[in-house]
Amino acid sequence: MGQARVTSSGEDPRVTELRTAVSRLRRELAGHRAEFPDRAIAEDELAALDAMAVTGAPEIPRLRRSLLLIAGAVGSVSALASALRDVRIAVDLFGEPPSR
Repeated sequence: MGQARVTSSGEDPRVTELRTAVSRLRRELAGHRAEFPDRAIAEDELAALDAMAVTGAPEIPRLRRSLLLIAGAVGSVSALASALRDVRIAVDLFGEPPSR
């Protein structure tokens, strides 16, 4: 495999994209006043995604697990659909997890 590209700040652009998408969904979730049962799960997993992105080398299986938990938690909230889609796209930039 080739080396990951880096931005002028030295950060992998996929990580930048992930951090941006996670930040947006966190903001939109915080601004969404309606309560729903799995809100805490979504908030916890978004925090986990952000922490993984900060390390600069997130584990693909863990990224995908967090994405599934977040989608399950907020998937029925149409107001968050666009921001959730952006997180999915950012996670997809890291590729598929290795085959077992």
